[in-house]
Amino acid sequence: MQDPVNNPKHYTSHPSGVDCIQITEHMGFNLGNAIKYIWRADLKDDAIEDLRKARWYIEREIAKRTKTDSRFFENVNWRGYVEAVEKECGK
Repeated sequence: MQDPVNNPKHYTSHPSGVDCIQITEHMGFNLGNAIKYIWRADLKDDAIEDLRKARWYIEREIAKRTKTDSRFFENVNWRGYVEAVEKECGK
């Protein structure tokens, strides 16, 4: 039986067979969470949502390391950015 607390399927069903926590427990909070969301992006229903969450943690880490107020990133027009990238890539 699947245990959603101690052994969630989306953490342990990666093609590598590696459990995500084996990697992320050796990282800081923001980077570990970003990796977690990237790791499981294709293992859940909404990969884009998990990739956006990963980006959120990466932006917080950048803000922390550059001493930038992380609220700066909240005002970025991500939808416009994503649309521009998709247009450039031909999507």
